[in-house]
Amino acid sequence: MTSMPAAERLGSYLKRTEQALSATKHAALKPAGLTVPQYAALLLLSENPGMSAAALARGCAVTPPTMNTVLKNLQERGLVERTPHAWHGNVLETRLTERGREVMADADARAIRVERALAAEFTPAERETLIALLGRCADVLEAVRPDAGA
Repeated sequence: MTSMPAAERLGSYLKRTEQALSATKHAALKPAGLTVPQYAALLLLSENPGMSAAALARGCAVTPPTMNTVLKNLQERGLVERTPHAWHGNVLETRLTERGREVMADADARAIRVERALAAEFTPAERETLIALLGRCADVLEAVRPDAGA
């Protein structure tokens, strides 16, 4: 087996960056009373009213049981409402309430400040390059992922 020094392992840099982003967004969203997964769900719902819990789970990259817990908490706080789909009665559509839109606006302003601070560290050309490089990272990792059935 070939060894690889830790300093050469790109995954550790990606993980550190992801953890720093998550912790910073968590701290930014705390005054709005939201967790990062709750904010992600509200953001998706603000752009796609009526999404199902399954679609939200996929969009937020969490498991369906996790999304159901997120939605239950948001519904108990009066931030979302869930109603049966017009044609598929067993599917619940989720929409922001007026209060949910207010909380989302506050939380989104806080999250945008984090995103703008991050973006400001790079020139426009560097941002384009970073986005392209991260996209390539995701593509290669998806391509080399071992089959679940193997």
